Amino acid sequence: QVQLVESGGGLVQSGDSVKLSCLISGRSANSLIVSWFRRAPGKGREFIGRIGGSGTSDYNDDLRREGCFAISRDNAESTVYQQVNDLRPEDTTKYYCAADIDASTYSYWGRGTQVAVAT
Repeated sequence: QVQLVESGGGLVQSGDSVKLSCLISGRSANSLIVSWFRRAPGKGREFIGRIGGSGTSDYNDDLRREGCFAISRDNAESTVYQQVNDLRPEDTTKYYCAADIDASTYSYWGRGTQVAVAT
């Protein structure tokens, strides 16, 4: 059974950066496409971006601020990362990683990691 565990969230200041991690277990990490989402209270789920097993990534153009979101992976460590730079209060939300062997489905989800950005 594939399990995903996010970490790296916390309370940060506006303008700070945070690097979130998604640890994968139960399956070879490089066989999975991993996506990052976020969901703010009262709002729907927002797709941030995804990364394939070989490291090719793509992002939600409506959400991405230039240079602010970057997804990477270390298959040897079975971990996918999301770097978020220049955090703003509106980035306060819970961030989730999801994975599947297909880019359009998300069979496996983590429980999320909370990021709170103070003004």
